[in-house]
Amino acid sequence: MNVVNQPIVKHKLGLLNLAEELGNVSQACKIMGVSRDTFYRYQEAKATGGVEALLQKDRRRPNLKNRVDDAVEQTVLAYAIKQPAHGQVRVSNELRKRVTFVSPSGVRSIWLRHELANFKQRLIALEKHVAATGAVLTEAQVVTLEKKRDDDTYAVHKP
Repeated sequence: MNVVNQPIVKHKLGLLNLAEELGNVSQACKIMGVSRDTFYRYQEAKATGGVEALLQKDRRRPNLKNRVDDAVEQTVLAYAIKQPAHGQVRVSNELRKRVTFVSPSGVRSIWLRHELANFKQRLIALEKHVAATGAVLTEAQVVTLEKKRDDDTYAVHKP
């Protein structure tokens, strides 16, 4: 879409053109319902950057998400693979013992970003990790996978 055809730019250009036609900035501003200060801002923007400068600028600062360091995130992900049965509070507490400080909600946020939010997703990630790397399962991981298989066999609902 052409910049000049956008409604906001049309209004600003209309104000500038009206002031030029009338030869009176105050009267043009009164007709258009705009302050003179705004008119001069538009005029300066057009003079410095052309018509493209009349596009509406976003004044809000970008919302930078509160994220943990990459090293902490990788530690949480590695722990999720190592101990998929642990919940977010226990992961936070265990990592705190290892001098990695992350809150339980921080653990959950990391898990959500990497699709590890629930127990089944962490088990699937463990199975993919073992298939990809050929890693040997620890005893805790084997017990967890067996527990999942037992749950799957008993989870059949009969009407």
